Amino acid sequence: MADNPVLVTGAAGFIGFHVAQRLLAEGRQVVGIDSLNNYYDPKLKEARLAMLSSQPGFSFHRLDLADRTAMKALFGEHRFPAVVHLAAQAGVRYSLENPHAYVDANLAGFINVLEGCRHNGCEHLLFASSSSVYGANTKLPFSVKDNVDHPISLYAATKKANELMAHSYSHLYQLPTTGLRFFTVYGPWGRPDMAMFIFTKAILAGQPVRLFNHGRMRRDFTYVDDVVQAVVRLIGRPPQGNPGWDGNRPDPATSRAPWTVYNIGNNHPEDLMHVISLLEKEFGRAAIKQMLPMQPGDVEATYADVTDLERDIGFKPATPIENGIARFAKWYRDYHRI
Repeated sequence: MADNPVLVTGAAGFIGFHVAQRLLAEGRQVVGIDSLNNYYDPKLKEARLAMLSSQPGFSFHRLDLADRTAMKALFGEHRFPAVVHLAAQAGVRYSLENPHAYVDANLAGFINVLEGCRHNGCEHLLFASSSSVYGANTKLPFSVKDNVDHPISLYAATKKANELMAHSYSHLYQLPTTGLRFFTVYGPWGRPDMAMFIFTKAILAGQPVRLFNHGRMRRDFTYVDDVVQAVVRLIGRPPQGNPGWDGNRPDPATSRAPWTVYNIGNNHPEDLMHVISLLEKEFGRAAIKQMLPMQPGDVEATYADVTDLERDIGFKPATPIENGIARFAKWYRDYHRI
C-alpha cells in the first residue's frame, strides 16, 4: 500500500490540508484534488496549497468531484490504494440557502469517488461524515451504536446518505469503507465559516459575537492535530466486516460487509461561553455578545462517545481547549499579521 500515492480529496481545505501534510511528513506520496470554489475566501485555500506544493511527493489536480469524466481518468491513472475523501460542500447554515450545492458535491461527487475506488483496486476508502448526522438525537454522548435517522439539516442528510452509499458499495463490491463523524474541528488554518474563526474576527473588529440559543450551546471542539492522528492511523486499518452482525438486532456502527463508522471527537464538550472567554484572553479584547434564539438546523449540544475509536487504534482526541485555542490564536495573529 505504501508505494502508490494516497488520494486526499479537498486537499486545499482545512482538514484535507492537515491530513496531506501529515502523510507527506511520513514519507507518503500524496495526490490532492480540490475545486478551489469560493464558498469562502480562496486565498486561504491557495495559501494552504502553496505550502503543500512546496513539499516533495505532493501533486495537485484542480477538479470538481462532480466531473465524472475527470474523476474516472484520475482514478484510472493512479489506482490509489487508499483514498481519504474530505472534499464536500460544508456548513449547516449554507445548506438552507443553496441546497443544490450539497447534492452536486456531496452526492454526485461521492458516487464518482465510490466508482473510482470500485473499479481501480482501492483497498480502503475513508470518508468524512459529520456529528450533524445525530440530528434530533438527544441522548448524550452521541454513540455510533445509536440510530441516526432524523437529520435536521440537508447537510446532515447528505452525510447520512454518504454512509449509506458507502455501505452499499462495501456490501456489493467488498470495498472497505470507513465513515469519519467529525465533531467541531478547529485549529490553525481553519475555515472562516466556523465558530472559532467567526468569533475571533468579530472580537478583533469590535463587532457583536452572535450567540444562538442565548449562548447556551455546548460543542465537542476537537483539535485538528488529534483528528489527523486518528485519520492517519485508520488508513492502515480497513474494516474486515463483523461476522457476528445480526440483522435481527442490527448494530448501526458495523456490518457483515467491510464497513464501519467512527466518532472523531474530543469526548469533552465545552460551553460556548467558556470558548469566548478563552478567545477574549488570547486576544486581550472583550467580546460584544449578541444573544439570539436557536437557529433552524442547529443543535444545542454535541458530545462524542469515542469508545470504538480508542479500542481499535489505541487513541482518542484529547487536546485541552486551552492549548488548542492558544495555538489557533497564534496562527491567526501570524496569518493576518496582527
